[in-house]
Amino acid sequence: PFSIDEAIGAVERGARALLERAPFVLTLGGDHTVALPMLRAVSAVHGPVAVVHFDAHLDTWDTYFGAAYTHGTPFRRASEEGLLDRTGCLHAGIRGPLYTEADLTEDSELGFQVVSAPEVEHLGVTGLIERIAARVGERPVYVSVDIDVLDPAHAPGTGTPEAGGLTSRELLATLRSFAAFNLVGADIVEVAPAYDHAQITGIAAAHVGYELLSALAARKASS
Repeated sequence: PFSIDEAIGAVERGARALLERAPFVLTLGGDHTVALPMLRAVSAVHGPVAVVHFDAHLDTWDTYFGAAYTHGTPFRRASEEGLLDRTGCLHAGIRGPLYTEADLTEDSELGFQVVSAPEVEHLGVTGLIERIAARVGERPVYVSVDIDVLDPAHAPGTGTPEAGGLTSRELLATLRSFAAFNLVGADIVEVAPAYDHAQITGIAAAHVGYELLSALAARKASS
């Protein structure tokens, strides 16, 4: 038994303490709820940030199973709290189901553009990177990677897999480009080892972490 409110508070306090000692934090989730307290801590240092969110799902619903604070709502709460730069946020890899006719409209009002998984197929990695660069510009950027952005062939160990996702190669190549952006923090979430097979998902997530740490290191070296 646990309190989700207490858990969110504990994550935020821990992140704020870390950011007093280090310029960046890479968070390993945990479900996607952890993005909210992380954004609270990061925005306290950098102001509102552009979020680049890799996921099969929007995660901007108002409630999920009747709850306001869950892994399906973190970016709505973050936008409502003024943690996001609404002129610079973007989802990539979206392909999950919509729940209401207003989902995409409300998502746009919260500050997000969407590059769906089928669009990535046509744009290619270079095109996706160009879309991200055009959207975020020089803004401080927070990257949130839900591992289910990958196709289940590349990441079966997650709670809400959706067919038709990105390949590991596409995701890693895209993340490599963040060395050129004003990256200020990142998370990797929704890895569920109990559902994994032969550590396929864990291996993919570890490489995602490596690329994000490398991008953060490049940012530190240039600052």
